[in-house]
Formats: sequence, structure tokens, C-alpha cells
Amino acid sequence: MNITAEMVKKLREDTGAGLMDCRKALMEANGDSKEAEKILKKMGLAAIAKRADRATDNGRVVVYSNSKAACIVSIACETDFVARNEDFKAMCEKVAKTAVEKRYKTIDDELTTIVKDLIAVIKENMSIKKYIYIPLKETEYVESYIHSDGAIGVAVKFSANDKSLFENAEVKTFMHDVALHVAAFQPQYLTDKEIDEKYKAEQMEIFLSQVATLDKPENVKQGIVNGKMNKLAKEICLLNQGFIKDESNSVDTVMQSLAKKVGGKLSISSYYCIKAGA
Repeated sequence: MNITAEMVKKLREDTGAGLMDCRKALMEANGDSKEAEKILKKMGLAAIAKRADRATDNGRVVVYSNSKAACIVSIACETDFVARNEDFKAMCEKVAKTAVEKRYKTIDDELTTIVKDLIAVIKENMSIKKYIYIPLKETEYVESYIHSDGAIGVAVKFSANDKSLFENAEVKTFMHDVALHVAAFQPQYLTDKEIDEKYKAEQMEIFLSQVATLDKPENVKQGIVNGKMNKLAKEICLLNQGFIKDESNSVDTVMQSLAKKVGGKLSISSYYCIKAGA
């Protein structure tokens, strides 16, 4: 059967596959476009296995949320060129949206299939690197921020005593600023109570050794060590850090002051900060 340029063009538009692959598939399918689509998919899936070991150090992070849940996903690819590709961007958004709308708490086969379908077209290794599903109660809300065209993605879960607080203009601005803050300062913990005990003990040992030779009473030395531990908490804990818009006050202080002003209760339940390709 004669395979025309129009047939190849139509199959390419329908599938996104390369011209040569479309022509080859149509020839194998004797001009049957539906059968050619199946052949192209098989060709793509076979190629995926060959690419599976290629390094994926680029990619993008996306966040999608509704009133029931949110999802922050990092999808990796081989090159920054593909990371900027509009089809790749759309695929990432589709994965996150599908995850939330179907409430996939873990990576479902449907999500990996969405990724594999694009691998078959773009012919570059891709994978879901990190996947965090965030369930939401009625009085919880996720504020997100994507930095530098998907290089860093942030999701912050807030809790309130009344969901109407999330519609308050000042609260909305604060929540957005907190997401910006997380992207900028990338805290290791939410509060000082969450600091890993082993890490805390190591830091305490370092600080004690630093004051050991000081010619001061033990209670003074301990006070210096406590001060150093407090300073450490301000550096690595979100709620203890100086707020990005007012570094003289901690994130928690600013939040509690705002909550009092608007006549409600507001807190940060959790936060997530992911780098693309990591």
C-alpha cells in the first residue's frame, strides 16, 4: 500500500511520534492508522527499557490541590531542554492533577503510564522522582509556590479553626509569603521539637567543646551553649526562623499576631520543599 505524506502527517499529529516512526508504523500496519498507533506504542514501550539506565538529573516540580487533597511531585528527565518542553510541562501537570482527583496516596500505574506515554514520544528517560500526597481536612489548606520554572516546588499545609480564614486577604498574603520563605530559606524542620535527637546531641557536643576552655562558671557556659542551640533552631526550623518579610520576628510570631488580628487560629501543619531532579 502506498503511504502518503498526508497519512504520515495525520498520524504524527494524533500521536506526537517522529515522522520516520510514523511512516514505519503505517507500512507495518498496511496503512491502518489505528493499528499504526498500537505499533507506535509498542515501539515506544520497547525503547523505554533501553533508556531506563540513563541519568535523570533535570526535570520540574509541580503542585496541584483542591479542597480534599494536594500533591507535590518531582518528575525527572535527562536534559534541561526537555524540562522546558511544553509537552513535558503538561505531562507533569497531568500527573499531579490525576493524583489529586483520583486520590492516589502512592504512585499508581496510571501515573507511571502518563509518564511512559511521553517517553515514547520524546524518547528521553523520565521518572517520578518524588511523590507526596497531602490529604486535607475541611479546615486545612495548601499554599504552593513554584520557583524558577519548576526548579523548586513548595507546598505548605495550614490549619485554621474556621476555613473562612483562608479567604481573608491578609491571611492569603501571609500564606503565600510563607511558601516563598520556605523556597528561599529551605528549613530542615518545622519546629525545634522535630530536630533529630542524634543531630541535636552532636551539635550539643560541639558547643560544649567550644566553651570547655572558657574561664567562666559552669552555669554561664551552659547558658552560652543554650544560646547556641536556640540560634541553631532559628537557622534550621521554619517556625523559629526570622520571617522573610520581617526578620526581626519569627514566622510563628508573625502568624500568631495575624491570627489574633483576624480573630481566629492559624497554624502550619507541615511543609514540603523539593528540588527538580533530586
